[in-house]
This record gives sequence, structure tokens and C-alpha cells, in this order.
Amino acid sequence: MNVTEALIADIVHRVMEAGDFLQGDQPFKKERDPSGITHIQVSTVKCEPFEGREDVRLKDVMTLEEAPRMGAGVMEVDHTDFEWTLSYDEYDMVLEGTLEIVIDERVVCGEAGDILYIPKGSHIHFRSPDKARFAYFVYPADWQ
Repeated sequence: MNVTEALIADIVHRVMEAGDFLQGDQPFKKERDPSGITHIQVSTVKCEPFEGREDVRLKDVMTLEEAPRMGAGVMEVDHTDFEWTLSYDEYDMVLEGTLEIVIDERVVCGEAGDILYIPKGSHIHFRSPDKARFAYFVYPADWQ
């Protein structure tokens, strides 16, 4: 078998299409166009435990260098109740499961495809009767 440039290119292309590889230090697939437009394949995002909890997991998908005004990530809550006070505005788009936002003993419920907006200063509980996965978008990005 002759190893040609075309054969090597074909092998590299097939490996890249198969996925499960890292782009730089990112544990998910993300491509940035020279224009600044960024494509993130949310299905490849692997969330990590938040504050040592296994029932609350998340992964920021944009850095401050890439997007200094808005932040974005993916969060998973699994049969849990997680208290939080927002120092930023947040949109959540439910990807899977049921996400409940509890505020002042009221429950706002979102299911797959729904978008929830939580204003800055809200003291809430993220709650889920099942395993929920959602994308979050925050403003400002440097909220800490």
C-alpha cells in the first residue's frame, strides 16, 4: 500500500468526522470563523461538577476573550434543588427535561424548547423533578 498525501488527508478527514477529539483545550466541538461568529456543537459539551456537586453540572462554552460582553454555557441539574442569586441577567433555553425556577414560592416551569428569562438580582432555586439540561446566556459575561 502506498502512503500518499491523499490517503493521509482522507484518514485525517475521517477521524475528524468521527468526533470525540479535543480542539485545543476545549472538551467540546467549537469553531470560530474569522468574523467572530462561533459555532458550538452543544451535543458535544460535557458538563463538570459545580462546587463539588454531582447533581449540578455545568460548562462555560465561551471565554471572556472570545465574547467579553455575553457569557454562555450548558448546565445540567439532576433531581435537585439548587439555590442561587443572580448578579447578571440570564436566559435559559431548556434542551432536555424539565427546569423549574422557584421564586417567592412560585414555580415557573420550562420544558424542552422553552426559554426562561431571569432578571438580575433574582434570588431563585433551579429545580428539576428529572434530569434537565439547558443552555444559559448571561449579561454581562464578567458577572463575578
